[in-house]
Amino acid sequence: MKHYLVTGGAGFIGSNFVKYILKKHTDIQIIVLDDLTYAGNLGTISKDLEDSRLEFIKGNIVSHETVESVFEKYSIDTVVNFAAESHVDRSIENPQLFLETNILGTQNLLDTARKFWAVEKDSTGYPVYQKGVKFLQVSTDEVYGSLGETGYFTETTPLNPRSPYSASKAAADFIVLAYAETYKMPVNITRCSNNYGPYHFPEKLIPLIIKNILEGKKLPVYGDGSNVRDWLYVEDHCNAIDLVVTRGRLGQVYNVGGHNEMKNIDIVRLTISTVRRLLEENPEYKKALKTDIININDNLITFVKDRLGHDRRYAIDPAKISSELGWTPETRFADGIVKTIRWYLENQNWVDEVTSGDYQKYYRQMYGSE
Repeated sequence: MKHYLVTGGAGFIGSNFVKYILKKHTDIQIIVLDDLTYAGNLGTISKDLEDSRLEFIKGNIVSHETVESVFEKYSIDTVVNFAAESHVDRSIENPQLFLETNILGTQNLLDTARKFWAVEKDSTGYPVYQKGVKFLQVSTDEVYGSLGETGYFTETTPLNPRSPYSASKAAADFIVLAYAETYKMPVNITRCSNNYGPYHFPEKLIPLIIKNILEGKKLPVYGDGSNVRDWLYVEDHCNAIDLVVTRGRLGQVYNVGGHNEMKNIDIVRLTISTVRRLLEENPEYKKALKTDIININDNLITFVKDRLGHDRRYAIDPAKISSELGWTPETRFADGIVKTIRWYLENQNWVDEVTSGDYQKYYRQMYGSE
């Protein structure tokens, strides 16, 4: 039985990864460590906790005592580090929190793993590790900076972060690679494009737009809406991470992209039309509607002051993970956006639960009203 420590496992991608692993594998025990900040919700994995292979611990990855106790109790042999402060807007308001969690938290996890996994030293003084252990750092394409109208990020693209968030993730990546070089730690890094799908906290573009459409609120779009992102369905991303954990070459970075480049404004318009169509075709979904369906149109779009240092375009070349591990994204955006919107229409209780309190305060600060 393998023992995975999945940090941030009550968040968006982390919780989807937990569900994916429990469904696909029978020989893995998962310990989720999550501090349950505003974007982490225990209700997201509450049904999964009925499975004896899953344990949950509330705690911060920056805490030495917490992380060491988890390694001691559960004999962790694999770390998949999703835990991070992850919203660019919040990083602009409070950079220190991002540096503490994303950099020092990663360093603490690495040090603890090194302490528990190193069993001896070789003749040159380098540590020798238990067989089959691995540390996987889940990173982001934002560490590469911004692209022009053409070209793609590859694993050899120089890192050029342009926000406190992306700078903290780039620093964490460098630390992971430094531990691989200095201590010969068995590590991998994955860098993904924008994820979308179920259980996404509605401060990010797609779930925020869905929520506001259903409530008849304005749809805030930064600048002129022409910023381009590559969109990756979250289950496809989980599949990629699983492959890298089990088969990725040690010390390697793997880019994970969806081949779904779209402008933000086009995403918003497609979401509006898709929500309206699904409501018209499925009367049972209308219970999620808090406004008149006639109001669901492009008039909801409102352009707001652009984000500071807003990167113009991201696009990932996933050729390496495709050629080495046989991974390709299976979900076309046209299909994935429908699945995503259906999930939100059918899970309004989850949305209401996670968007109370801190979310409402933050939304008022950013956009002026609830």
